[in-house]
Amino acid sequence: GGAGVLRLYGNYGGDVMNFDMAGEMLEMEDTPSTTVLMADDVASAPKEEREKRRGVAGMVYAFKIAGAAAEQMKNLEDVTRTAQKTADACHSVGAALTSCTVPQAGKPTFDISEEDMEMGMGIHGEPGVWRGKLKTADEIANEMVDMLLADINPVSGARMSVMVNSLGATPPEELYILYRIVKQRLEDVGIKIVMPLVGRYATSMEMTGVSFTFCELDAELEVLLLAPAHCAFWTVG
Repeated sequence: GGAGVLRLYGNYGGDVMNFDMAGEMLEMEDTPSTTVLMADDVASAPKEEREKRRGVAGMVYAFKIAGAAAEQMKNLEDVTRTAQKTADACHSVGAALTSCTVPQAGKPTFDISEEDMEMGMGIHGEPGVWRGKLKTADEIANEMVDMLLADINPVSGARMSVMVNSLGATPPEELYILYRIVKQRLEDVGIKIVMPLVGRYATSMEMTGVSFTFCELDAELEVLLLAPAHCAFWTVG
């Protein structure tokens, strides 16, 4: 303790305001702090305006990798650099079939019919890029992969970790149907998948939906991602 605080959070107005206030409080206590802002949702802004993107499930990778760097007793500057490098390496997109219900509100955040879906929706129910008739699992997965590969433009031989994340109600069986397409598509363009993650990692209450995150890896990030970790919902190594 005492080495400083990394404020790592998603790019949302309320989060920015509250974490800025936390930074001011730390400054008054003479505690050094730094900020890394996640902005990995490719559907929320073009890559030329990445600073406007929302932060979504890519935060899971940033928390894991920055935590591994801290566990290795790296200083605040190095942990911050590693977290920012991870944030820059993450690209995510989501699709939803239902809303979520925030307990305090007591009703769904938005309405959508049983025959429809929304592509590019944010984790809090923010608007996506289109709403229309429900597509097949393969069609949904292929469209999401297309969006991510267009954002990354990877070269053959690249190494990535892939997360197929349930937004809450989508069960593992359906996630693996989607992962099948992700794996096939990435292998077709020569990408090596490292430590695929399929399950519930960044949820939105009981929302039925899925998000994909592709995290580009270099040697440093891969070692930190694979470093042992043990917590209530995720064990590595």
